Amino acid sequence: MSDANGTHGANGSSNGANGSSTGANGADGANGTNPEKDLSASNLPGQRGQGGEEVRVQRGMFGADNGGDTSGYGGLVRSIRLPGSASRPYGGWFDEVADELEGALEEQGLLPANAIEKTVVDRDELTFHIEREHLLRVARTLRDDPALRFELCTGVSAVHYPNDKGRELHAVYHLRSITHNRLIRLEVSAPDADPHIPSLVSVYPTNDWHERETYDFFGIVFDGHPALTRIMMPDDWQGHPQRKDYPLGGIPVEYKGAQIPAPDQRRSYS
Repeated sequence: MSDANGTHGANGSSNGANGSSTGANGADGANGTNPEKDLSASNLPGQRGQGGEEVRVQRGMFGADNGGDTSGYGGLVRSIRLPGSASRPYGGWFDEVADELEGALEEQGLLPANAIEKTVVDRDELTFHIEREHLLRVARTLRDDPALRFELCTGVSAVHYPNDKGRELHAVYHLRSITHNRLIRLEVSAPDADPHIPSLVSVYPTNDWHERETYDFFGIVFDGHPALTRIMMPDDWQGHPQRKDYPLGGIPVEYKGAQIPAPDQRRSYS
């Protein structure tokens, strides 16, 4: 990872402003990584073991199921897992943010368990999985509460998990607190059959074009967006190109007299 909480980001372990060797706050600073977090096999990068949520079982190097894997690892079998819910204490300022958010929601008459599906701490990053019907209230609370003050949403992107039944589409938001120098993530899921998520443009106006791009490439419909139209593909384009079920497509290429077929006509790796 290379974002603000990644290896080389602002809160990173080595080169960042808050890093362990050169940063003012060091690795165990209030705004750095989480020295209080108990390290276990389930918390270490790449060491989830049997923890988390299995979304599919991949066979071979690329997941091909039609004999198209020529990597030499056709017999490889492994589980593809998403990180599961974390348990308290999360460590460092993560607990402070979680406590403040839950308390602020309770003050508004909303049970935190009804709004926050789960809280994930993975690779020193904090993610709140939010029920989509409560996304607007949670985002507004994170922005406006003085103890939270996540004033900036750096955008929304998406991931398509075709085998994550009932929540195949995941929208991911990165929120930054300039006041407190913190970065968190919100994740909201929706099924392929009902790909609707509330727009956050009314809370974070800069999400305007990001939501249009996510709609264009993944087909997530952001309800309440002021002008939800395609931003990259032509208006009459069929489908959403970054979904896993989108045809590879392509055009044939001529090279030194040889005709190379389009990618969707070559041996399949998916």
